[in-house]
Amino acid sequence: MMAKLNEGAVARFVDVHVVQSVPFANLNRDDNNSVKTVSYGGTERTRVSSQSWKRAARTYFQERMGEAALRTRRIGERVARLLAEERGWPGVLAARAGQHVAAGSSIKFEVDGDTAAVTTNAMVYVPGSAVAELADLAEEFRAALEAAKEIRKSNDKSVLPKDRIDAVLRSRNGVINLFGRMLAEVDDAGVDGAVQVAHALTTHGTDIELDYFSAVDDVTDFWSDTTGSAHMGHAEFSAGVFYRFATIDLKELADNLGGDLVAARELASGFVEAFVLSLPQAKKTATAPHTIPDLVHIAVRSDRPLSFAAAFEKPVRAGQEGGYSGPSRNALAEYAAAANTLLGNRGVISAGWAGIDPKSPEELGERAASFPALIAAAIAAAYPQAGR
Repeated sequence: MMAKLNEGAVARFVDVHVVQSVPFANLNRDDNNSVKTVSYGGTERTRVSSQSWKRAARTYFQERMGEAALRTRRIGERVARLLAEERGWPGVLAARAGQHVAAGSSIKFEVDGDTAAVTTNAMVYVPGSAVAELADLAEEFRAALEAAKEIRKSNDKSVLPKDRIDAVLRSRNGVINLFGRMLAEVDDAGVDGAVQVAHALTTHGTDIELDYFSAVDDVTDFWSDTTGSAHMGHAEFSAGVFYRFATIDLKELADNLGGDLVAARELASGFVEAFVLSLPQAKKTATAPHTIPDLVHIAVRSDRPLSFAAAFEKPVRAGQEGGYSGPSRNALAEYAAAANTLLGNRGVISAGWAGIDPKSPEELGERAASFPALIAAAIAAAYPQAGR
């Protein structure tokens, strides 16, 4: 159940707050393979970038909803592979078609001098179906491609129509309508994202641990007179309780969908589930840190998004018996109550929570028995006019 506070108000945002304990892991590395950190409240915390968790959520969403999207600079190579492997084109002709696809849009391109591969200077972000559409275009102009020369220089011209390639690059699906797209090189291809994701940070100070490791050669291991290892190294890890926050701009999402509230409802529900249950995959084979959230709080608001990260500006202390999860959940509930009181309890249409601890933090609304029940109730409050 979601506690209904300001019934009759128009929902504008769905705020998702997550408290999640993650064991020994390195979910998101920097350019030196080190754990990402941030100093907050004078204390160093472990951090996971918004880009990292957003990609994890996008991947989960695509698999769960069947909404494929492709982000790449190598769109031409992908089209060439489809033509060669699925449509029976000769390899040389398929590669040439891929070159002309990559060189034929409004995006500037580069040619690799060694492989002759053509890559766009900007990443394209298109529905998965765009690859087949571009292959269809190549099929239509096959005769022109057979007579054309290979693309060798950045000023070579494609024999494919630019306006039709750009039209494919403008296409979008649910994933793109949710997460947005930056593509300034193609007119009207940009999409303002309806989803905002914060960097995740631990609710308490953390230390970076160095894990020393070695690898034994299985062949020399059989020789009794051989000692030592074939490889030695170290890696960085940390552990902690994270606060995560994301919000969906319901108006932006509706605008991206041309006012289709039924589709918006489905996409919003899919994103909330993806954000709650996704986990970045870095170092997963070495750490398997596959936890679920300790607590999820969802608020549907009519005024503005409201992050509760400030609840942890003063780092929480471990409880008497150890552990940061309980104190973090309590800090979140106390801050939520104080923040909503300061705002005059305006803006909150509904609020609810689900979590490991059955004790009821009344400040977060009514308890739901499961994450699916919590999400369903929140989405119903956000889209009462869209039905089920």
